[in-house]
Amino acid sequence: MPVMVFFVLAMAFVVAQAQQMQSNISRGSSLTPTTNSSWLSRSGVYAFGFYKQGNGYAVGIFLAGIPQTTIVWTAKRDDPPLPTNVTLDFTSDGFSLKPTPGQSFVIEYTSGSSASMLDSGNFVIYNARQDIVWQSFEHPTDTLVPGQRLFAGDEMFSAKSESDPSTGIFRLKMQADGNLVQYPVNTPDTPAHAYYASGTYGRGKNVTLNFGADGHLYLLNDTSSNIKNITDGGLPADQATIYLMRIDADGIFRLYSHDLNHNGSKSIVWESSKNKCDPKGICRLNSYCVSVDLDVECKCLPGFVSANLGNKTSGCRRIIADVCEYKNETFPNTMEELQSTIWEDSSYADLPLSDREACKRACLEDCNCEAAIFNGTSCRKQRLPLRYGRRDVGTPNLELIKVAISTTTPDTEKRSKRKGRTDILIIGLSLTAFGSILVAISVVAFCKHNSWSYGRVNIPILDSELNEDISLRPYTYEELEKITNNFTEEVGRGTSGIRVAVKRLEKVAAEGEKEFQTELKVIGKTHHKNLVRLLGYCLDGPKRLLVYEYMSNGSLADVLFTPDGKPSWEERMRIARNIARGFLYLHEECDTQIIHCDIKPQNILMDEYMCPKISDFGLAKLLKADQSRTTTGFRGTRGYVAPEWHRKMPITVKADVYSFGVVLLEIICCRRNVDWSLPDEEAILDELAYHCFETGELGKLVGEEEVNTRQFERMLKVGLWCIQDEPSLRPSMKKVLLMLEGTVDIPIPPNPISFLSTI
Repeated sequence: MPVMVFFVLAMAFVVAQAQQMQSNISRGSSLTPTTNSSWLSRSGVYAFGFYKQGNGYAVGIFLAGIPQTTIVWTAKRDDPPLPTNVTLDFTSDGFSLKPTPGQSFVIEYTSGSSASMLDSGNFVIYNARQDIVWQSFEHPTDTLVPGQRLFAGDEMFSAKSESDPSTGIFRLKMQADGNLVQYPVNTPDTPAHAYYASGTYGRGKNVTLNFGADGHLYLLNDTSSNIKNITDGGLPADQATIYLMRIDADGIFRLYSHDLNHNGSKSIVWESSKNKCDPKGICRLNSYCVSVDLDVECKCLPGFVSANLGNKTSGCRRIIADVCEYKNETFPNTMEELQSTIWEDSSYADLPLSDREACKRACLEDCNCEAAIFNGTSCRKQRLPLRYGRRDVGTPNLELIKVAISTTTPDTEKRSKRKGRTDILIIGLSLTAFGSILVAISVVAFCKHNSWSYGRVNIPILDSELNEDISLRPYTYEELEKITNNFTEEVGRGTSGIRVAVKRLEKVAAEGEKEFQTELKVIGKTHHKNLVRLLGYCLDGPKRLLVYEYMSNGSLADVLFTPDGKPSWEERMRIARNIARGFLYLHEECDTQIIHCDIKPQNILMDEYMCPKISDFGLAKLLKADQSRTTTGFRGTRGYVAPEWHRKMPITVKADVYSFGVVLLEIICCRRNVDWSLPDEEAILDELAYHCFETGELGKLVGEEEVNTRQFERMLKVGLWCIQDEPSLRPSMKKVLLMLEGTVDIPIPPNPISFLSTI
């Protein structure tokens, strides 16, 4: 009798468990994160539903009944975690989330009648005829289970980390050519970017990656012939062992076994690489991967630091900005050596040199060269950024990095201080008397000269204070007339007057004297290699003139918009980065924040080395309001001004970012922003740029010119972010520069053109 009672109770328990684990899910069913959180397969091995994710929940397929959460598939993997009070409803139109009405779930199908979590790990949805209309097996994320296939043209993406299932930086693709290949994300399917390949190129059509229950990974062609064994298989296949294949966050894809008899403990059965530095892109731009025990470390190039100190894999940026003029005495360039590393070969010149020092000199004397690979017989010049770097003790390559250094090192500073103290003690007393006499004579001579000069040009007393503040030379009007041949040597025309080496401000308001002197103080103190340097000034009655350094190659407009001799793609990239560095200085690095207000190619001048320098900054405020027909206070040039100027909104540095974005599009496309000689649909460059980006027709913007497609798309995205209608969406100039240098990832920009049609 007791045995019978036990048998009845056991049967009741089994029936209850079977009812709980039944896999037929009907319309109207629902799940919540805290109660009735998942639907189990009949065997209870797999479950579909909510699982804990960060500070909330996610929806997906996972191994049930084991302590650690082992995810097989994730729905909407890039969405933020869901709150506790959310409900997942199964309806005829799809899965919907509440209390977020109208939010569509990732599973899309028609006429869903029922669903099932199968023992194979496949979650399926049926129509009324019991035909499968959707299945998770056809939408893999980062994991395959036995019985699941990866079809030709399909790919899987790694997770961001072990605890974050969102899309990471590596992908595994079953290519249409029969090759199973691993790449970093956002790269073309070319050998230069691959870091694992099955070597089955051209071995058949419609090749698929298959996964057997015994852990056997293999490739089949369209005739079901086995063309490649990825793993040998033949492993124990029982109900207590589950095999999963996953492309991990570190970029390596592995075969795991999970022992359900021991709380699902897992072990690695096979992996595509033993070297964690093999995946290209594990360390970002300008950094290289070094194996440290069982982990990896990303190290920066010499002269570089991490772009994000909180993220070791964020890539690296220069400590001292790139110095184009290699003869600069403040930050001269030198070549630092980096032994035993390999990088992507993106060289633009290959010199037959067998001497290391000759290779260094060749790079130092080339403004475009930022690094060089020397292997004993050749010197391959490269531009930044460098990528796919890793240490390889077997390589003969020597990487040479151009680094700008300060001429004063900590050691020389200490020595100078010690030497200075000694020199002062020895000669201080002897020079005091002589110095005092010399200073007295100089002051008398200086005062006499300046009283004559100031009297002749009628400069107010305040101007002597101005000269002391900014150390600029005062000129007489007659001097400048003679220097410029009566102002006939014209370089270009700016908003405020004729710009030559000497620039006349022709429309300065009479009441703007104090503002003029204030701005002159600010501009006189600025000094950056990408700003035209102010050397002097003239205040002669109503005449206001500024003396700038002479720029021999005219303006950026002259360089970009002439039919012949336009700069190469690499030169245009360098020009764009240097312009961004100049505006970063104006916005964030000089003593007083300066908003330029009139950015356009005509206001960017080119020196003898084709290095761009910004002019006319900070002086637009001095112009009269009659320069425009629009609202009083409007400054700038149509086609380049930000929308907030027209809306009478407060103007911030983001107005400059907008104008820079327009100029950037002109630089990469080598055409004017507005060109009515073209068809109407192509006349406005920013409208055309987004249309071509959205449709993938980049060829319309490039024309017949050969450019680096990846770099072109990157710069195009930067430009589209800069011209966003809403100022808060535009990046700062610091972020713009990081994006142009390739240091940070760039999200897909939204359509920026919502207001331009009304201007």
